[in-house]
Amino acid sequence: VQLQASGGGLVQPGGSLRLSCAASGISFRLKAMGWYRQAPGKGRELVADIAAGGARDYADSVKGRFTISRDSAKNMLYLQMNDLKPEDTAVYYCTVQGVYWGKGTQVTVSS
Repeated sequence: VQLQASGGGLVQPGGSLRLSCAASGISFRLKAMGWYRQAPGKGRELVADIAAGGARDYADSVKGRFTISRDSAKNMLYLQMNDLKPEDTAVYYCTVQGVYWGKGTQVTVSS
C-alpha cells in the first residue's frame, strides 16, 4: 500500500491550496480516511476526516475554511484549504483508517 500526498507549497495568508492523496494497493471505497498535520515542534493532529459513509468532521481551527472530499472511483482524497493562515503551516499527511499513511506534503503560509 502506498499513499502519496501532493499539492503543498508556499502561499500567502488568505490564499488557497488543494491537497491530493493518491493511493495504490488499496481501495478507498467504504473506508474512513483523513488528513492530519504536524507543525514544527508539535504533535500530529487531525485536520479533517471522512467516514466510510461520507460523514465529515473537522478540527475547530479549520471549520469553514477547509473541505475534505474523495473520489472513490479514482482512489483520490482531497483537502481544499481556503483562507490559509500562518498557523496552518505544517506537513500534511493523508491516512486510510489510521493504518496506512502517506509521506506528507509541506504547506507553508507566509507573507
